[in-house]
Amino acid sequence: MRLKQKKFEVWSVVSMVLLAVFLVFFAYPIITLLRQAFVSPDGCFTLEYFARFFSKKYYYGTILNSFKVSICVTIVSLAIGIIFSYFYSFYKLKGAKFLFVASLLCCMSAPFIGAYAWVLLMGRSGVITKIIKDLFGVRTVSIYGFWGILLVQATKFYPLVMIYMNGMFRNIDNSLMEASSNLGCQGVKRFFKVVLRLSMPTILAAALLVFMRAFADFGTPLMIGEGFRTFTVEIYNQFLSETGSDYSFASAISVIAVMLTAAIYLIQKLATKKFSFTMNALHPIEKKEAKGISGFFMHLFCYLVVAVSALPQLYIIYVSFRNSKNGVFQPGYSLSNYAEAIDKLLFRATGNTVIVGVVALAIIIIMAIMISYLTVRRPNTLNHTIDTMSMIPYILPGSVIGIALVSAFGKKPLVLTGTLAIMIIAVVIRRLPYTTRSATATLIQIPMSIEEAAISLGSSKIKTFFKITVPMMSSGIISGAILSWVSIVTEVSSAVILYNNRSITLTVGTYSAISRGNFGAAAAFATVTTVLTAISLIIYLKANKSENIEI
Repeated sequence: MRLKQKKFEVWSVVSMVLLAVFLVFFAYPIITLLRQAFVSPDGCFTLEYFARFFSKKYYYGTILNSFKVSICVTIVSLAIGIIFSYFYSFYKLKGAKFLFVASLLCCMSAPFIGAYAWVLLMGRSGVITKIIKDLFGVRTVSIYGFWGILLVQATKFYPLVMIYMNGMFRNIDNSLMEASSNLGCQGVKRFFKVVLRLSMPTILAAALLVFMRAFADFGTPLMIGEGFRTFTVEIYNQFLSETGSDYSFASAISVIAVMLTAAIYLIQKLATKKFSFTMNALHPIEKKEAKGISGFFMHLFCYLVVAVSALPQLYIIYVSFRNSKNGVFQPGYSLSNYAEAIDKLLFRATGNTVIVGVVALAIIIIMAIMISYLTVRRPNTLNHTIDTMSMIPYILPGSVIGIALVSAFGKKPLVLTGTLAIMIIAVVIRRLPYTTRSATATLIQIPMSIEEAAISLGSSKIKTFFKITVPMMSSGIISGAILSWVSIVTEVSSAVILYNNRSITLTVGTYSAISRGNFGAAAAFATVTTVLTAISLIIYLKANKSENIEI
């Protein structure tokens, strides 16, 4: 009796390769980080670093500050984004397309660049500060500290809420709105009693995204936080302190941050399940005319929000053409800032940004396609484990990823610190979830019968995958890839830990110039970054006809 040979399964090999990649480039660095946090220099288990953190308010206060500002940013962003989206989705606003594009452009840049612009506008010697002082003899509210971080982050993150809510509002059936009107529930009452309750799953998802972005933000609190210190800044200070680095203590703070963000993520997931339901709009919402005094205030609100959000970016572009000397802007205009930025490795930074972005994006697209296919079409324990591992970086701050990679690959046998390779690994790990989530959401909607029909007509499984499945997933892949690309271009929190002069990127170049007080060159670096993100936005709008983004 012959034993039947087991047929070679290519997808099993793909699963094993993906698992090996995650074990080497994600699990191993995280384990190294944990070991560094729990093991003393002499190799013994210790809780000394955690005891030091919780014994002094100077340290544990940074976590409290991070929670305080992140919660407030989330609340403000939700308030602005939901109201903005409600006006945009339910009423015919003049210049609606401009408002949508301008809002997207506002969020598609590194938050710390906005913080830098607000310092130029409302810092101690800022333009707005001087104008108000000259006219009224009073000082404006300081841009530094808690309120400054709140302003910068809220104006950066509200568009993410708006994008989520736009998709949600399009799924509300108009018959529900008409039924509530017939029952006497209209206007503001209907907004709170009907619209918000129907939108709760989406609101929770948007809240998680904004909270995680705000909690993990490194550049904004570093630049304008001053006395208001957050844990991301403390990790950076402990890891790269001029008075002596303490890698173990930085690792301990990172572990605490990971545990807290994981807890927030789980709470959000549990809350979402309680509000879980499906809804399809057989009769989509019909937009009303925004007329009268209410229409005026709708337009005023939307345009004012966009104006405040866009002001920093527009001012950065403006000052990049101003003359400057020794970090101080002078009368007149020229390209001297760009000439100085070129001396400070602008071309290298631009080239590195493009190289890191293109290579990382290619890897992200390939891995996202494979992971989404394995998760949806071939579900098993191994593939679900791979999917879970790919999503964990979604809740990890960039500085934590940076420290973990330096700890793991800063010594033999594999030394990658200071190379473009480690920069690529960092952004692939951090930004893979965007494309994976988007590709998975698209594949779920594709009937399995289409692939079965192709196979029944003689097509092989591999040919069906490349010729049928992947092209049908293209919309989700492209949408997620553009979001990953923009996030890669504006990455700073892990980059400042991993870079050197050979691997400098545009955002790191901006940060370095600001830290040296060279504001003219910083403006040039930031402007080039803005141009790249604007081009990315144009590509995104061409590739994705819908405003609904799966993240």
